[in-house]
Amino acid sequence: MTKPHGAKRKFTLLLLLLSPIGIRISLSRLHRYAHSIFFFFFFIATPKITLNSQMASIPLSSICPSAALSFQEKCKDKTKSSVLFGKEKQPLYMKTKSRGRITMAVAVNTSRFDNITMAPPDPILGVSEAFKADTSDMKLNLGVGAYRTEELQPYVLKVVKKAENLMLERGENKEYLPIEGLAAFNKATAELLFGADNPVLHQQRVATIQGLSGTGSLRVAAALIERYFPGAKVLISSPTWGNHKNIFNDARVPWSEYRYYDPKTVGLDFDGMIADIKAAPDGSFVLLHGCAHNPTGIDPTPEQWEKIADVIQEKNHIPFFDVAYQGFASGSLDEDASSVRLFAARGMELLVAQSYSKNLGLYAERVGAINVLCSSADAAVRVKSQLKRIARPMYSNPPVHGARIVANVVGNPDFFNEWKEEMEMMAGRIKSVRQKLYNNLSAKDKSGKDWSFILKQIGMFSFTGLNKAQSDNMTDKWHVYMTKDGRISLAGLSAAKCEYLADAIIDSYHNVS
Repeated sequence: MTKPHGAKRKFTLLLLLLSPIGIRISLSRLHRYAHSIFFFFFFIATPKITLNSQMASIPLSSICPSAALSFQEKCKDKTKSSVLFGKEKQPLYMKTKSRGRITMAVAVNTSRFDNITMAPPDPILGVSEAFKADTSDMKLNLGVGAYRTEELQPYVLKVVKKAENLMLERGENKEYLPIEGLAAFNKATAELLFGADNPVLHQQRVATIQGLSGTGSLRVAAALIERYFPGAKVLISSPTWGNHKNIFNDARVPWSEYRYYDPKTVGLDFDGMIADIKAAPDGSFVLLHGCAHNPTGIDPTPEQWEKIADVIQEKNHIPFFDVAYQGFASGSLDEDASSVRLFAARGMELLVAQSYSKNLGLYAERVGAINVLCSSADAAVRVKSQLKRIARPMYSNPPVHGARIVANVVGNPDFFNEWKEEMEMMAGRIKSVRQKLYNNLSAKDKSGKDWSFILKQIGMFSFTGLNKAQSDNMTDKWHVYMTKDGRISLAGLSAAKCEYLADAIIDSYHNVS
């Protein structure tokens, strides 16, 4: 007996639906509902969703293969259309494949740099930023060590302008310098430091390369120490210029401090300094400020320099001078270089970093040098080759503009004499406000405190002896911006502001603990 026509049709349809092809045909009708199905399972029905720092994913194929394919195609079309219309956006969904399965992924906006924390502001340069934001008419910026006129304006030396005009007249080009820098500059700077007739120069025992001011020159020297004196420690004065420790830390050179400042006398702790240099491991590097110690303004006397040299020789240490203020401290180029020349005259090998930021006002030109005095000319040649090797991957070669200014000023007798006159003028102005500040402090402070240490200090800085809380009061109440260790830059002080500054110091010293 044959089956009824209707029953046969239903049986055939059932077989077709149970086949793989039939399933696909049936599910294809769900095409229009793919979005709804996806969001239902993703946000409501799915019991577990795995999330990590970059994406959350769920296999759509486990829900409906045809829906997954359709949804991916629609996302792809939408992404294409956004690019065509000039609106290239980050798609919310990304297609990924894993072992033949299609999954949907939701992108999360994250950065590979999320683990990098905010760096603290620079303790010195940050002072200038705070100063700029202050709207008080009485504000004073005594933080950054940069010379100012009596009107508290930046000063470009007249001799620098003349040297620059000479460069323009010559029509000099801007070609790359050699790695070691401008030859005329290197010759001039070594002669300025050691003295033109010094035997160490005639014997060619000094390796000199131009550096990126004092900071860059110190950094090259630190790399030389790390590479060829592994494990050697650098002794740094306590306190010292804030960037010294950063330089040696970044160069991976170990360092420790030697006593220098005595808060009881606001002077030099000479006995502590000598004891610490003696206690250091033989062959250590001793970082010394050639003149105008930063931040204290306290320098050893000539007799104390002799004793320091004795101890360093006894311990087979290597002196490492930072000379940032030659001629700018006392007004005399020779006097401010006397400490370096003393050690050189004893036949000692030593390092000297130089800067022309202060004495020529070339702050932004970043011109300086690193000098290594060796025991022989052969050693100097080899050391210079390695200094160049270190400089090459750091900055390739130094800038030419500032180097030409120095070479022109030092190499021209008329310019040289004019420069010395201007340095004496700048140093004289700082000495004048130093004296006036002392006079005001002595006249206004009735407590009997001895402020004479201000006159004993030298250079552009004065270490006031104020602690952090007192320094904060100077800024918060009196709008005087300074570093938190109590250092003030007298180069940023005018004679007209000396009385106001004296009032601020007296108030902070006596009324803030």
